Amino acid sequence: MKKYITTFILFTALGSAAFAQKAEKGFKAIFDGKTTKGWHTYGKDFAGKGWTVEDGAIHFDPKAKNNDGGDLVTDNEYGNFHLKLEWKVAPKANSGIIFYVHEDPAKYKQTYLTGPEMQVLDNEGHPDGKITKHRAGDLYDMVKSSSEPVKPVGEWNEAEIISDKGNLTLILNGVAVVKTTLWDDNWKNLIANSKFAKWEGFGTYKTGKIALQDHGDEVWYRNIRIKKL
Repeated sequence: MKKYITTFILFTALGSAAFAQKAEKGFKAIFDGKTTKGWHTYGKDFAGKGWTVEDGAIHFDPKAKNNDGGDLVTDNEYGNFHLKLEWKVAPKANSGIIFYVHEDPAKYKQTYLTGPEMQVLDNEGHPDGKITKHRAGDLYDMVKSSSEPVKPVGEWNEAEIISDKGNLTLILNGVAVVKTTLWDDNWKNLIANSKFAKWEGFGTYKTGKIALQDHGDEVWYRNIRIKKL
């Protein structure tokens, strides 16, 4: 009996691994779980001291940055893509996943001057949680989430951003919370009715870098992988 149980467990484990590999086919890890290789602080050629790696996660600690923070961005740029990652925040924390960032610090001092953002937030503890289109999962200041499947502070959330030929979908914990189109008249209207209305260059780039935001609060990111579409 013991032999059969062992064999069953082995085949189950192999089947689960095969399923996971199949489900992740085409995705490439862009964070190795050990270092910040492949990432740098916006406008610099290294990762600031506020960003460290611990227990397989990128951790932003505002107490550790010592005036050496700033948003962390990928070395590479992406056009059509499917991004997956996990995040969690400390109480009262605010951060974000910013995409299509055009890295030109002489012209654009911050990542958010060009890149739209999927909000990362403690909805109940941070003041932004009281602002429409500023809550976790929202397309920040542009589109409110259709629902709020966010987990409690301190728990890991899985976020996905899919941008394919102008079709944008934001997914939080398996639920599609935002669907819209990029760069068309509707997109221009969304920008015109947001805080970004007069920001030249915002939301116009069709390729760019992905950023993890330093908003001055403690946040963690892990299992960051991407698939080019």
